[in-house]
Amino acid sequence: MNLTDKDLTIFWHRRDLRADDNAGLFKALDESENVLPLFIFDSNILDELEDKDDQRVVFIHDYLSDLKEKYEKAGGSMLVKHGKPKEIWQQLTREYKIKAVYTNTDYEPYARERDEWVADFLKDQDVAFYCVKDQIIFEKDEVVKGDGDPYLVFTPYMKKWKGRFKEEDAAAFDSEGLLKDKLCKTDALPMLSLKDIGFERGETFFPPQDPDLETIKKYEDRRDIPSVKGTSRMSVHLRFGTVSIRTLTRIGRKHSEKWLNELIWRNFYMVVLWHFPHAATKALKPEYDNIPWRNDEKEFEAWCEGKTGYPIIDAGMRELNETGFMHNRVRMIVASFLVKHLLIDWRWGEAYFARKLLDYELASNNGGWQWAAGSGCDAAPYFRIFNPELQVDKYDSDYKYINKWVPEFETKDYPDRIVAHKPARERALETYKDALGYGDS
Repeated sequence: MNLTDKDLTIFWHRRDLRADDNAGLFKALDESENVLPLFIFDSNILDELEDKDDQRVVFIHDYLSDLKEKYEKAGGSMLVKHGKPKEIWQQLTREYKIKAVYTNTDYEPYARERDEWVADFLKDQDVAFYCVKDQIIFEKDEVVKGDGDPYLVFTPYMKKWKGRFKEEDAAAFDSEGLLKDKLCKTDALPMLSLKDIGFERGETFFPPQDPDLETIKKYEDRRDIPSVKGTSRMSVHLRFGTVSIRTLTRIGRKHSEKWLNELIWRNFYMVVLWHFPHAATKALKPEYDNIPWRNDEKEFEAWCEGKTGYPIIDAGMRELNETGFMHNRVRMIVASFLVKHLLIDWRWGEAYFARKLLDYELASNNGGWQWAAGSGCDAAPYFRIFNPELQVDKYDSDYKYINKWVPEFETKDYPDRIVAHKPARERALETYKDALGYGDS
């Protein structure tokens, strides 16, 4: 079939690299004929990546290839493009007769700006544009306080979320079941290689796509111990939508309330960023932008390389650098150390995590770093400063995690501490007090 001869409906994949239980894809297939899936390797995003073997791009490419093959087994295919979305959409509307475009809503500031432009452009071309909720259970203003304002504290948000939740909110969409009848019939379309988009394959550490139910069942008891398999590693799959949030929500409700709460945290951070997009680059609480950060570049380099002389910090950073993953408890410890002990701007740490984490997601990464800095929603108070030694006593007292990632610990080759805990803590307290206007109170 010649694609230029038919009226097409485009389904635009972004952070939803799956055909099953895909809300926007289901809506497109249910309401239309000749649905042609599309993915754009966005050069606005890719050009900002420093590492040309960035394994997140490899992850996307691998899952996209599998998804394209699934569509082809159903008689259709997928259009894969590389470039700036504005230019791609101008090209597509010239080449094809497009009657409608469906996609799943993305809540990050860049995505919102992009989608607003696409919606306006398509409207001028007399093409309908539909955005569908898929990434989270409740979006935008669906869970707010009684006066309509968004929550900035997690616990009341969580309670309201659970109070509103009904089983149908996590019901699956049978998008895969509609593929054979509703996809646009076509021969296989070309697939871009990693080289075509300027990337290459390196060593990968992708976690399995299927949730480990035993890990989830034991999550509450084991989640803070970095040396054991205590977390599900589903975050990278949620980030790129290779699993459905509805599937994981049903699993959480059945097997672990504590694990479900982590999914709600993710929902919370996304909604906060949607309401307060300035938080992507500035402190959510503006007064925290008055902090005079030291921003010592040598200390930052030592932190990045895992050479601070604090073994729990160094273990976490080395795990991150080698695998693209860091245990969530350790993420909090290393973030607190950078911001409080070294008085380095949380944005430096956030940017480093954004570069290295396989599961990097702006809302959660930003929320976590602003929590550590005290400047965000539901933040740790400025005077909460983790003691790295006590964190080891609590969560890695047998040194299993530390010895795995810092084998030279307790040898002459291990570096001295770049800062002492007590004076660093006192310096942070005084700096925060002065910047926030608390004085001697």
